[in-house]
Amino acid sequence: MPYIDYRGVQLEVDEDGFIVDPSVWNEDLARFMAESVEGITELTPDHWKVIHYINDYYKRFGLAPMIRKLCKDTGFQLKYIYQLFPSGPAKGACKVAGLPKPAGCV
Repeated sequence: MPYIDYRGVQLEVDEDGFIVDPSVWNEDLARFMAESVEGITELTPDHWKVIHYINDYYKRFGLAPMIRKLCKDTGFQLKYIYQLFPSGPAKGACKVAGLPKPAGCV
């Protein structure tokens, strides 16, 4: 599997750039992933709301939330989430939130 260099540490990622071990995730790593992998230079409070929701949901249930639930619980429309994470909630937001690649994500 490939690796990314994060602060001098090699973190294992899958072929699509998702972190293999979610336990290494922290907010600083989220900022790094957002900028270096997703091209998001600044994480706003709305970005963090989505990131924390997805990360917390994964910790509780062991999987990424369904898109409909993400929209309902954050109060954000899907179109807006795509503005925040141009590669989408399943790919971009989950990657920044430190999840492994969600099932069904292409």
